[in-house]
Amino acid sequence: MKAFLFSALCAFVLAACGVNPPAAKPPASGKPPVQASSAGTARPGGYYLDDGPPAQPPANLDAIPDAVPRVEPLHRFANRTYVAMGNTYTPQTVRPGEAEEGLASWYGRRFHGKKTASGELYDMYAMTAAHPTLPIPSYARVTALNNGKSVVVRINDRGPFHGNRVIDLSYAAAHRLGYMGVGSTRVRVESLDPATYDTQGQALAGGLYLQLGAFSREENARALMERVRKALELTHDQMRLVLSGALHRVQIGPYPNDEAAQNDKARVRDRLDLNAALVRRD
Repeated sequence: MKAFLFSALCAFVLAACGVNPPAAKPPASGKPPVQASSAGTARPGGYYLDDGPPAQPPANLDAIPDAVPRVEPLHRFANRTYVAMGNTYTPQTVRPGEAEEGLASWYGRRFHGKKTASGELYDMYAMTAAHPTLPIPSYARVTALNNGKSVVVRINDRGPFHGNRVIDLSYAAAHRLGYMGVGSTRVRVESLDPATYDTQGQALAGGLYLQLGAFSREENARALMERVRKALELTHDQMRLVLSGALHRVQIGPYPNDEAAQNDKARVRDRLDLNAALVRRD
């Protein structure tokens, strides 16, 4: 009988040792708190318990394009003050202007297909990221300080909530920066103004532009771009398609001065019977 009781007690103790401790209350995005190794450094394969890369990563990870900044309305609920891990965070509602340096972590398969703080489903193969306070949605350029590699991501989630980490990238974005195997790397995070980018992700220089039309359908805007390009004998680099909200705006420029812009405005009117509007970018 004693042998039986001793065996039962040992089995109970061993079972208790094998049980994971209860998870902490998840933060606003539904993600659990960041898990660090006992040495205080990242665990290979990710920062979250039972997380990591997919068993069979797709072969075209390097071909996944950067997120393209575009003007979007702020999320109705995801930018309210919230509490996570006992700390209070107040998201920004003005963009851009923020630049910071610190550690970037990443999250992967455990959250793939689950809701983010924005309500969108997390896609570990998209160029997205979680940030404690940048507006949702917004865009940021993240540059790895050890190798100079950079990627543009769309902020659609909250986190990380570990004191020395400033951003949590998707699996695909972390792959591009080259730190998946070590779990974290020091980065510079620069928030971007989407109004200064075209639909190809190219920054729009300051100066004068001519706007020839605005369309809800991208194919209609591109059709006008091609018509204008041929009529005015322009190069592709002189044409811009700017997405502002739901409208695709066809623009030419930048022009070095008012006279050059006015000359092309007259050409557009004479050759295409369009009345272009002058747009000035600071």
